[in-house]
Amino acid sequence: MPIEKKPFYLTTPIYYPSGRLHIGHAYTTVAGDAIARYKRLNNYDVFYLTGVDEHGQKIQQKAAELNITPQAYVDTMAEGIQKLWKKLDISNDDFIRTTEERHTKTVAAIFERLLKQGDIYLDQYEGWYSISDETFYTETQLDDIVRDENGQIISAKSPDSGHPVELVKEESYFFRVSQYAERLLQYYDENPAFIQPESRKNEMVNNFIKPGLEDLAVSRTTFDWGIKVPSNPKHVVYVWIDALVNYITALGYDTDNPEKFNKFWPANVQIVGKEIVRFHTIYWPIILMALDLPLPKQVFAHGWLLMKDGKMSKSKGNVVDPEVLIDRYGLDALRYYLLREVPFGSDGIFTPEDFIARSNFDLSNDLGNLLNRSISMINKYFDGEIPVYKANVTAFDESLVQYKEAMVLKFDQAMDNFQFSVALSELWGFVSRTNKYIDETAPWALARDESKRDELASVMSHLAEALRITAVMLQPFLTEAPIKMFEQLGLAKDGLAEWSSVATFAAIPAGTHVIAKAVPMFPRLDTDEEVAFIAAQMGGSQPAKQVEKTAIVETVEQLPEITIDDFRKIELRVAEVIAVEKVKGADKLLCFQLDAGDERHRQVISGIAEFYEPATLIGKKVTVVTNLKPVKLRGKLSEGMILSAEQDGKLCLIEADASLPNGAVIK
Repeated sequence: MPIEKKPFYLTTPIYYPSGRLHIGHAYTTVAGDAIARYKRLNNYDVFYLTGVDEHGQKIQQKAAELNITPQAYVDTMAEGIQKLWKKLDISNDDFIRTTEERHTKTVAAIFERLLKQGDIYLDQYEGWYSISDETFYTETQLDDIVRDENGQIISAKSPDSGHPVELVKEESYFFRVSQYAERLLQYYDENPAFIQPESRKNEMVNNFIKPGLEDLAVSRTTFDWGIKVPSNPKHVVYVWIDALVNYITALGYDTDNPEKFNKFWPANVQIVGKEIVRFHTIYWPIILMALDLPLPKQVFAHGWLLMKDGKMSKSKGNVVDPEVLIDRYGLDALRYYLLREVPFGSDGIFTPEDFIARSNFDLSNDLGNLLNRSISMINKYFDGEIPVYKANVTAFDESLVQYKEAMVLKFDQAMDNFQFSVALSELWGFVSRTNKYIDETAPWALARDESKRDELASVMSHLAEALRITAVMLQPFLTEAPIKMFEQLGLAKDGLAEWSSVATFAAIPAGTHVIAKAVPMFPRLDTDEEVAFIAAQMGGSQPAKQVEKTAIVETVEQLPEITIDDFRKIELRVAEVIAVEKVKGADKLLCFQLDAGDERHRQVISGIAEFYEPATLIGKKVTVVTNLKPVKLRGKLSEGMILSAEQDGKLCLIEADASLPNGAVIK
């Protein structure tokens, strides 16, 4: 009898199609896709929703500028967005449009219900409004306020986008959100995981709820592109009721077919950008309370994908088109970068240098070379047939298996917390460990000794299984490489690609043959050429970062020679990372607590914060200079130096073998 799958409902925000979507929108949707794919692999019945918010004054203005109807405009934009999602291989189960009857009919009914039960009332609105953000603001929320000699505001900007606001006065319906404030705070307290990361909750409580919630304007009369209020059709339903309830209208709420709603609501997680967290964690829960519906289990507000000069903007010439990157570098290179480079929940900075470095170092060097080397050796030593797996044949087999088992646990924990960069870091640790396994076992040497034939066979089977496991675990993130890896390993996806198969190193059937010649999945890129190309596509000029690196290389080459006696003055030891935290007020610094075999933990400050998340470093064995004179950095004592290597915008710690004891001296 098949195991019944648990439902899992996941949503992205519905995107506002007032312009072409950029890499920031792709980031949100690819992140959601990674969650959906991971949950499906773990036997969940997933419903993944995305879509578009098609009403509002800005859409009406855009259509007028093009001399077409608003409906014609949004039809074209929705088609383009769905093509982009297809190109990104997004596995969404539905795409909701707020102009669809399944949505508009239910929105109108919800509005009338809230009006009838007294949650909505008619009044006059006078306040500040941003067309770009479709948001009203109080005077205290505005940025860049300019006043006349009488103290009256003559101009100001939205705190969310920086766009100008205008003073609006019109008749409007209001939602009595203020009467739900205490109930909302109680829900926060009883459900501490509701808003993630935790900092977003603190912001909502301290900046919006505790100062006093003001009733929310929920209709407009100055434009007519929207869902008309049935009992007063000169009003159209304003964006935040119209847009937010898409999450339940897509499931068939309040219709004759509520099966999906009954199965999937409440949502397990709703992913939003931090700029709209207020609407999803204050107004959306209050709307649901008024409708007597359960609230989502979690709202996860991720950070922004920024440029070096701030947010993406056409006027700045720094907008990154995801389709350009896919066409030139392939889909997996983009998906990997988005999910590996930026800790989900924090802001990240896109640079052409980092994008190319991730492709070259992680995908081409680490993963690509491992696959190519392994297939070439299996062909060379065993005529392409993967040997039958046997455990503990070489002295290094068990440590590779144990590393995998620990990695899988850490990977699953990271994915359950939507920490994609941490999960991928753990997986890439396994890739690196497998590459090291080749160096440890030296199969080329084993091949020269016929008595070592069994050991050579064990190495090949371990490599094939490690690659298979890696391909399985890559499936939430990359959609093409896992298939190619299975094909090159000669494996069928049935059974061997299931998540449960990562538990064993003995899954590959006897007689399996790899492809006759390995095919590179990620060709190595010319850094200078590709950085210049991406910069040109963004509308900017080539960054100066590469010039700075060249100067550093020249300086290193000019260093004077030292004698062996000079080198012996340096004490290098193996140290285990016990704890790591960011240094306040210093974006580049991390504070490490290390076990280097001393009587107490050794504190070291290292400038690697832009390359590593603290959580990914715990437990690593690193190489430390331990007899360096202690210095104070930002008021913290640093008792040594952690060694690392840097090239082409990528920095890696020089790690020690996990089997070495803490404090072991490196000679």
